[in-house]
Amino acid sequence: MGCFKAGTQEGSESKPKNEDCSICLHSFSDLSHVSAATFMYLLKDCYTYGTLKATSKFRVLQQQVKGALHNAPQPGPFTYIVQCMYIIPLLGQSNAEGFSHLLISSLRHLKSVESVQKDFVDAKCLAARLVLDILASVVSHEERILVKVLETFDIELKDMAHALCGPELGDEDLAKTREHLKQYVQHFMKSESYVTAVALITRFSIQCCDESFLIKLIGSNQLTAAEEWAAFMGKEMIILIIQKYLDIKMLKNANKLVKQYDLAEEFPDVNYLYKESSLKKLAEKGCWDVAEVRAKKETKLMEYLVYLAMEAGYMEKVDELCERYSLEGYVNSLVPEEVFCRSDYLDLKKLILEEIVWVDEIKGLLNATSYIEACKVIGVDCEWKPNYEKGSKQNKVSIIQIASDKKAFIFDLIKLYEDDPKELDCCFRRIMCSSNILKLGYNLQCDLHQLSQSYGELLCFQSYEMLLDIQKLFKETTGGLSGLSKKILGAGLNKTRRISNWEQRPLTPNQKEYAALDAVVLVHIFHHVRGQPQFGVNEGRQMEWKSHIVSRVNHARSPLRF
Repeated sequence: MGCFKAGTQEGSESKPKNEDCSICLHSFSDLSHVSAATFMYLLKDCYTYGTLKATSKFRVLQQQVKGALHNAPQPGPFTYIVQCMYIIPLLGQSNAEGFSHLLISSLRHLKSVESVQKDFVDAKCLAARLVLDILASVVSHEERILVKVLETFDIELKDMAHALCGPELGDEDLAKTREHLKQYVQHFMKSESYVTAVALITRFSIQCCDESFLIKLIGSNQLTAAEEWAAFMGKEMIILIIQKYLDIKMLKNANKLVKQYDLAEEFPDVNYLYKESSLKKLAEKGCWDVAEVRAKKETKLMEYLVYLAMEAGYMEKVDELCERYSLEGYVNSLVPEEVFCRSDYLDLKKLILEEIVWVDEIKGLLNATSYIEACKVIGVDCEWKPNYEKGSKQNKVSIIQIASDKKAFIFDLIKLYEDDPKELDCCFRRIMCSSNILKLGYNLQCDLHQLSQSYGELLCFQSYEMLLDIQKLFKETTGGLSGLSKKILGAGLNKTRRISNWEQRPLTPNQKEYAALDAVVLVHIFHHVRGQPQFGVNEGRQMEWKSHIVSRVNHARSPLRF
């Protein structure tokens, strides 16, 4: 079994272990005289002596078990596996669930094999007995394994009654069995093991809950279990769960159920509301092209997309969509007060930024570097053109923004790299490796990774000193940099242009403003919170921001070749 070699490779110690592996292989090739107990102990030895990681060992073992189950296990593969399930807890708790999952999943491909159908039927009663023993804690298995046994052996109420009351069954035996199982359902509900409770309720038709149970399921985020239970209860409960989803703005889930159970007549607006919600999320992420593709076929949706662009103050997008889809009449019909005021976003005027400098020549690069070297604190950010093709390589970083509280520089990396990569590398090393400049970023490690991938021959993006990721100081803040800006400075950032074409030249004034704002706002946030008695994760406790400053020095100094 290739990867299940002995751990010791030297001297005579390796011989017995290799012989053990040979014995295992021989045993797996003919199970007709191998008991379930022997099989499990050999299987555990194979795992113990394996040299691969746990997941890989289980994957290889599963292939071996699948093959072994074709080699005459007695009285049949399904009964044999149930017997093995009784043995697993005796082997110890370590990896017990992994072995249980391995064995049960190995049976799936056998369910359609004609020659073992009789054993499958015969094994049902034994599997039902196993379920009862697990429920009664006679045999120790995880709840997930209990559910898998129910599903794999397709255990019905009559199988459970057979295991509990014997082969001669009457109607009262089925009722008695259902009541017996009901007590376990109530136990699982009390311990908040809702998935297991729902599995028993739906499989054995146990009526013991009202709509308060549905609310508990949704409240604990057990949405799949909630939907399964609602389907079991019928149309009235499905309608109720859809309404609950709508109340908490879970439009995707509501729309899915409306389609699945053909309830468009009861909920005529859900599909459109879901589409509107999807467009809004795309717009908030700046994915306007994707949103436009999704809205193309419906005029109302396209009008809503125009409204979102107006709400975000993205007037060039408004003009573009109106011209393409002849929606000028819709825009003129809107009352100005209905549209979200752009002043709710932070802009450069509020931050009193004196100048945005576009740098695409070496002379400008040198002047910018000299200015930045005189700064104590700067904000750093970068942008690149998005790539919508799944699995394709990211585009090169197009620009990098570096700002003080008064001035922002936007460097055209693509052109500067083409013109003079050595000078570009030298200037940015002076900035990135300076111990006199505190460099602020938001998730800047991601940007630095993208920079090093884009310009791997440059050393300037492989080393840095005095880097502080603002994100690490505010772990509880949601909404990214915009959310942090709103929390600290009182206004968020307009992110509608985040996913735009950053390789186009020249950049639009709005693109430049967006790029500069992302860098300069970092400096203002830092100055605002520096030395404050409380900020960050823990209320009322000062965060020592200096402990979050990081440096990385790449000692490899191979010469650049261009």
